[in-house]
Amino acid sequence: MIDLYTWPTPNGHKVHIALEELGLDYRVQPINIGQGDQFGEAFLRISPNNKIPAIIDHDGPGGEPVSLFESGAILLYLAEKTGELMPADPRARLETLEWLMFQMGGLGPMLGQAHHFRQYAPESIDYAIDRYTNEASRLYGVLDRRLADREWLAGEMYTIADIACFPWIRPYENQGQSLGDYPHLKRWFDAIAERPAVERGVAVLADARPPQLDDKAKEQLFGASQYQKR
Repeated sequence: MIDLYTWPTPNGHKVHIALEELGLDYRVQPINIGQGDQFGEAFLRISPNNKIPAIIDHDGPGGEPVSLFESGAILLYLAEKTGELMPADPRARLETLEWLMFQMGGLGPMLGQAHHFRQYAPESIDYAIDRYTNEASRLYGVLDRRLADREWLAGEMYTIADIACFPWIRPYENQGQSLGDYPHLKRWFDAIAERPAVERGVAVLADARPPQLDDKAKEQLFGASQYQKR
């Protein structure tokens, strides 16, 4: 059994989807990041960077419990645990890792900044909005070119790289993008969105997240609470 500490965000959805695709048993432990649950001592012992998602696998290596934070590390762990969602071929494996790292190091952080300055910043800053909206467009173009001659990011096989990138494309309108401008990316996106496991994954805690952030949630996510010494 896996305990999943999470909230319905793009990074949370990555692990929700992987668990559903792999058919692993898991229990959802909600971490309401708008209410400050991520700063609790018990959660910080699992995720010292106070970010979701995190897991405890009670049947980890050698049958002993193991805890993991960072969504990319969790995806790699789950793929290696099950032998699925990761190609056996060494070259295809490297391609999967390349695109997983592309998401972790570029796609997620940059689209997250686009979200922040377009949706949540207390004042409108044209420079920041233009910078991150344009960077979002560039990254969408990278994905579109990659998918022009292959079905999935790593080639012929649906992998954790696709799972990692997909949730960050879901809120494309909030990033100032239109999928119609990226036909190959749109084809890939629609194919993933139709998968039953993906539908189940994005439904995890979907009703728990409020449609808009109130002032308390914004303070917990973007204010001084983030920077307190713990």
